[in-house]
Amino acid sequence: MSITFDKDRQLLTLETKNVTYQMQTDNYGFLHHVYFGRKVNGSDMSYTNVSYDRGFSGNPYDLRYNRAFSLDTMPQEYTSFGVGDFRVNALSVVNADGSYGADFRCVGHKVESGKYSIPGMPAVYDNGGEAETLIVTLMDQVTGLKVHLYYGVFEDKDIITRCVRIENSGRAVARLEKAASVCLDMPFGQWDLVHFHGRHCMERQMERSPLIHSIQTIASKRGMSSHHHNPFVILCDREANEDRGDCYGLMFMYSGNHKTEIEVDQLENTRVVMGIHDAQFLWNLRPGESFWAPEVILSFSPDGFTGLSHNYHNIIRHNVCRGKYKLQRRPVLINNWEATYFDFNEKKLLEIAKQSAELGVELFVLDDGWFGSRNSDLSGLGDWFVNTEKIKGGLQPLIEQVNALGMKFGLWIEPEMVNEDSNLYRAHPDWAFYQPNRAPSLARNQMVLDMSRADVRDYLYNCISALLRENHIEYIKWDMNRALSDVYSHSLAPERQGEVSHLYVLGVYDLMNRLTRDFPDVLFEGCAGGGGRFDPGILYYSPQIWCSDDTDPIERIKIQYGTSFGYPVSTMGAHVSASPNHQTGRTTPLETRAVVAMSGTFGYELDPSKLKKREKQEIRRQIEEFHKYYWLIQDGLFYRLTKEEPGRFFHAWQFVAQDGSESLVNVVITSPQPNSCLIHVRLKGLDPDAEYVIEGHSRRFTGSALMYGGYTFPLVSGDYPSMQVHFVRV
Repeated sequence: MSITFDKDRQLLTLETKNVTYQMQTDNYGFLHHVYFGRKVNGSDMSYTNVSYDRGFSGNPYDLRYNRAFSLDTMPQEYTSFGVGDFRVNALSVVNADGSYGADFRCVGHKVESGKYSIPGMPAVYDNGGEAETLIVTLMDQVTGLKVHLYYGVFEDKDIITRCVRIENSGRAVARLEKAASVCLDMPFGQWDLVHFHGRHCMERQMERSPLIHSIQTIASKRGMSSHHHNPFVILCDREANEDRGDCYGLMFMYSGNHKTEIEVDQLENTRVVMGIHDAQFLWNLRPGESFWAPEVILSFSPDGFTGLSHNYHNIIRHNVCRGKYKLQRRPVLINNWEATYFDFNEKKLLEIAKQSAELGVELFVLDDGWFGSRNSDLSGLGDWFVNTEKIKGGLQPLIEQVNALGMKFGLWIEPEMVNEDSNLYRAHPDWAFYQPNRAPSLARNQMVLDMSRADVRDYLYNCISALLRENHIEYIKWDMNRALSDVYSHSLAPERQGEVSHLYVLGVYDLMNRLTRDFPDVLFEGCAGGGGRFDPGILYYSPQIWCSDDTDPIERIKIQYGTSFGYPVSTMGAHVSASPNHQTGRTTPLETRAVVAMSGTFGYELDPSKLKKREKQEIRRQIEEFHKYYWLIQDGLFYRLTKEEPGRFFHAWQFVAQDGSESLVNVVITSPQPNSCLIHVRLKGLDPDAEYVIEGHSRRFTGSALMYGGYTFPLVSGDYPSMQVHFVRV
């Protein structure tokens, strides 16, 4: 069993293949956090928690004579504000009498087989018999407020999930001003924080810095997980690298406002609190009701960043992503956006499709501009009917011609947004977010629909489901091109406006769930101005997300590098685009663009009519190679062979088959140099006792030689050249 309870010691132990997690209830009902780290084989680790009297750290009333006991210094599993712990807290509640605070004591626990689920929200799921659930209940005796702590233990995957259900079993309304999903206390050690910041077109830039005596915050108040701060952080020891060192990961399975607070306190203890951002959050919890806080995916690895990444890649690929395309091969696509933008008709689209089919492309995707009065970003959003001036006869005749070429057909939509110049807004202005008596701020000339409203979701479901039923559409790109502001629901009372941001996210999940459930054969790809909503919550509904609007391969290396710390390659939408690049103006070889895009879902975003004959031949070869390496890339173990650092002139990464039978090594020269140094890398993940050959060559290398001695690449020159080397076990 992965969950055990020592009744005499009141010690709960969660164990996975390589990890132990412990908590303990004392004689007064306080739930102590005891240990989280490398497996200790059944040892009781509570001996490490030693208390002393600390000045200005007070004591609970029933321990008032024991000045060594203080909530302000004790490692805890879940903490509230106002009762003696002055560090960052997980829960802030305003009681009916206006007082702040709740004194939570443990009143019991239970263990269930299988993995818990969360009503209306995504959560890591059990494929059948691979997980256990622990539920620990805390209660405030005065108000009747209960906190149920949920732990999902995936023993073979070294994953522990956590979420919280706050239940009002009292007689008065409790107002939640903060309801985080996890509190993780780390009493010992000095840690570095790794997080993934950025901006539009430069998402998930990895940054590492030592924790200092402060409260550091990683957050988004944009109504989305954001381009700017991904809801995933790593705490690692100061010496940790790719291959060794203790690494803790916390990944928030949520697509809206989020906040992670990391505090190093007076005693060098580190506390991490992660959950929904408390800005503009106020939840009225009525008697008999429960509030579910979203899930956090925890993992620990003593084997550096690579071990931690493999844990997350495995759980996301197999226990977060769902549906037909979870493990099925996905088609190579071409998207018309950078080829035409809004300027197209059915003739131009068919010409792109015809030439793409001749190159081996398998899916044609029609992007923005096919609906309503949509000839620019000034109008049309919300009117999800075909613009027959552009596409005469509607979508189905166009789709039939695309299908006749041997290609699938896909469509871009942006359901959550509306233009003022649209039939929808003219009919239902109250369906959009704007504050009373104020003009709203606009972004990309659009407003945000109130997804908390069932009538809005029903309208969108009816429009999109009609498109999918009446037309043979096999792929949907679901975009979101602005952050949320002016958040105000015209269907809710003033005292409930603090609930709207969270209800918005629940509404998005509801619509996504209905559509993916009713159209299981459609491949959905998430998008939010590129990678603005790249999180495991979206991956629960769509197995891939457009990684970034920046398709420049040199910049994409940095973006995909940062993304890879938590997310598998199979989730990263990546395309070969035109050169010079539309975002940066950089000119790069077609081969290099393909090498980078192959480290994702792979596709094209260009006008094939502008390609030269040799470029078309090159694309045919690229698609054949991607098919050849598909399972190695999409399901293989991923290794970062170089790190992002100043002065590095090349980047290298590697895929290794799960059984070690083959490996694909990729190198891109990102800063060509005269009289260049040699490119030499040590491979990883191979069978040290086996022999390997480079495909097409006869010389043999042992796995140990390639991993411990390394491999030297031939010198190459030119603008941003690249190399791929395929090693096969013999």
